[in-house]
Amino acid sequence: MSKIKITQVRSTIKRSKRQKATITALGLGKINRSKEVTATPQILGMVEKVKHLVRVEEL
Repeated sequence: MSKIKITQVRSTIKRSKRQKATITALGLGKINRSKEVTATPQILGMVEKVKHLVRVEEL
């Protein structure tokens, strides 16, 4: 499977608990923090839910 790099670009302040939990589950939590993960359907679904807070790059 391909790998993707997820970078948080916006704050989770004033966001729902669900979105904050998704950001934490992706291994993020601070602006400009990045994580390289395998692009599984579960990860892609989580990214879709917080796409307004993160930037995604294919590796």
